[in-house]
Amino acid sequence: MNEKIKTILGDITKQNVDAIVNAANTSLLGGGGVDGAIHRAAGPELLAECRTLNGCRTGEAKITKGYKLPAKYVIHTPGPVWHGGSKNEPQLLASCYRSCLTLAVENGCKTVDFPSISTGVYHFPLEKASVIAINTIADFLKAHPEIEQVRMVCFDEKTKVHYDRAIAALEG
Repeated sequence: MNEKIKTILGDITKQNVDAIVNAANTSLLGGGGVDGAIHRAAGPELLAECRTLNGCRTGEAKITKGYKLPAKYVIHTPGPVWHGGSKNEPQLLASCYRSCLTLAVENGCKTVDFPSISTGVYHFPLEKASVIAINTIADFLKAHPEIEQVRMVCFDEKTKVHYDRAIAALEG
């Protein structure tokens, strides 16, 4: 199974895959971090399409074209803001990954790249988020062999170490 889940160090806006995931806010109208970078790289057409989607609830996902990105699609998902874990944050984060992968399957995507959802300005602890992400992805792939590869595109070594550790624990 784990050959289907990998980590790489890099810029998600430069990945040539079927779909990249945007750690969006609920407006879907752009923001900081990964969200802003994806909107800048895709061009103004992405924002124009996002305006037609009427936002997105935390834990759900919506799909758009990739426009000027190498990826064919962008799957937007608002992750949960960390409040200590008492407001369903782990369940909402898992739902983000499942919702994105469900849209990927529905749209014929075989390769999907994720950022580390909610671990930036939303302050979800990286140690917890990485385990939730990898376990949710692995469970989804068991039922959906049509997805050939899912990669966690990590922007720094610290993030990559946590996701590598979570993948290693699957083999445990």
